[in-house]
Amino acid sequence: MHRLAQLDHAHVWHPFTQMRDWLRREPAVIVGGKGTRLRDAHGREYLDANSSIWTNLHGHRHPKLNAAITRQLKKIAHSSALGLANEPASRLAAELVRRAEGGKRDEKPAGRAAAGAPHLKKVFFSDNGSTALEVALKLAYEYTRRTRGAKSKPKFLSLAGAYHGDTIGAVSLGHIDVFHRAYAGMLFKTNQVMSPYCYRCPFNRAKPERDDARNNRKCHWECVGLAEQKFSAQKKKGQPYAAFVFEPLMQGAAGMIPQPVGWLSQVTAIARNHGALLIADEVMTGFGRTGVGPATGGKRKVEPLFACQQEAVQPDFLCLAKGLTGGYLPMAATLTTQKVFDAFLGEYEELKTFFHGHSFTGNQLGAAAALASLELLETETSIQQRTRLEKQLHDELQPLWTLPNVGDIRQVGLVAGIELVKDWRTRTPLAWRERAGIRVCEGMARRGVLTRPVGNVIVLMPPYCTTKAQLHQMISALAESVVETFKTRQ
Repeated sequence: MHRLAQLDHAHVWHPFTQMRDWLRREPAVIVGGKGTRLRDAHGREYLDANSSIWTNLHGHRHPKLNAAITRQLKKIAHSSALGLANEPASRLAAELVRRAEGGKRDEKPAGRAAAGAPHLKKVFFSDNGSTALEVALKLAYEYTRRTRGAKSKPKFLSLAGAYHGDTIGAVSLGHIDVFHRAYAGMLFKTNQVMSPYCYRCPFNRAKPERDDARNNRKCHWECVGLAEQKFSAQKKKGQPYAAFVFEPLMQGAAGMIPQPVGWLSQVTAIARNHGALLIADEVMTGFGRTGVGPATGGKRKVEPLFACQQEAVQPDFLCLAKGLTGGYLPMAATLTTQKVFDAFLGEYEELKTFFHGHSFTGNQLGAAAALASLELLETETSIQQRTRLEKQLHDELQPLWTLPNVGDIRQVGLVAGIELVKDWRTRTPLAWRERAGIRVCEGMARRGVLTRPVGNVIVLMPPYCTTKAQLHQMISALAESVVETFKTRQ
């Protein structure tokens, strides 16, 4: 065992990892990387098939990101945001506002938002996805109390299978028992509404894509009707929901659950009609990850940076992290409206200040990396590469339908989830004790491809620089590992 692996075993406690399993084998200790490739301490190379847990956009050691950080490092690495401003954070806030409003770099956002939609004008920086949601949650809570009355008790609605982070407020918004049940005694109560999990639709409207009968079942949007009922019932109690919290287009930790086209716009319109604020968790889905959107009139729409923009949904809070710095440094941002900001304005002695913060808020190195990443995302070359990669991913995934243990293949843009089942005909889930998802990913690692499952859903989320050959290697490794794990014929 490599000495670095020994040190890891001796001292490091890994996230979301059963450490008894971890200590049974030597881990891959990553010591280098370039583009889509990672290299371990033994010199073995791997393809980074989940973008280092959904964070890396442009590849490792990208020269433009490296240069931006180096330039900033020659000036200063960090100074406090408590009582001080700094150049890169100020510039980044302006750029995020422009892009959230649908404008391109150096373009004023005026007129871009849909009529009546809130304009995102203010940015609160923090350091990860959980804290970005925590900021939105606290702001929405206090804003509701200040606008509806101090005696109001703001309540929140999120989706079944929701995961919004690991801080206490963010966990309270979550509804995944395996992650959240242990902490139930520490949490405040939030409500949940049905998620549009089409593959396991309780109304039996959806069929696996390989089944020709799929097109013979018409969806009546029962899940939208349930959302309407939830909002109406809460309003009748005299306490309308303060906010509706959602991951747009695809729920990540729930198992890469995509939302059918039109669901997001319908449910958010219902929320608005019942007086709820919208909190969009784009920690995973932001920065081009959900693709360029559907074609209209034979042409692509203007390339959206955020998933909400694909259905013309403008939230009151937009939570960003992961890909914000291109996957280089921990940084997050919560964007909100002038109206929310104004509710916290007052004289010093009124104590209306937003009493919340982080030591590394607005960190200069992170902001410099984020600015460089935004510039890369907006280049025509990058947009064309993402468009090609999205189609290639779709095409490469199709042969997996022939495997009897592949129940569903779900893709939104450059995110894919492959759900493993006992048999595709019955859609029977695999038991936890079978460790099927983990075993498939271990087989992929032996074939030089790294990713991590969500239960029995294999996640593919390649960096944008991934080549056609590298993508083929990723999915070939997945197919071979599924066959090996279930001992079936391809």
